[in-house]
Amino acid sequence: MLKRFGMQDCKSHDTLVAKGDNFSLNQCPKGNLEIHKMQKIIYASIVGSLMYAQVCTHPDIAYIVGVLGRYLSNPGMDHWKAVKRVMRYLQRTKEYMLTYKRSDQLEIIRYFDSNFEGWQDSLRSTSGYSFMLAGGSVSWHNS
Repeated sequence: MLKRFGMQDCKSHDTLVAKGDNFSLNQCPKGNLEIHKMQKIIYASIVGSLMYAQVCTHPDIAYIVGVLGRYLSNPGMDHWKAVKRVMRYLQRTKEYMLTYKRSDQLEIIRYFDSNFEGWQDSLRSTSGYSFMLAGGSVSWHNS
């Protein structure tokens, strides 16, 4: 995916989101010049590829991809910078993989998390879960 979008040689980044990053509709372009500038960027295509990656191999990016997906119809420059940060994170973690341990005792471990009215634009809550078996994720979801 990095090669497909011309970021195979990008610098890597340690985190997906910086502390204090907030995304909202206020960051969407408002004037014709800003809108025209953002139309040249393949935001939706990259976010779509990130959605595929989060479902198949990268549960660690599920939250931020869900947030960035909210702005597919009118992304702003802050949203675009966040997408590039996710790609730089993937550059750093491209050798990572889901692994499972051999165990005589198989136990499903579940994690849930949510926030109340975390989406500033609609005051909707965000939640997610991950189920793990044999030391690796087997199912995850963010909404």
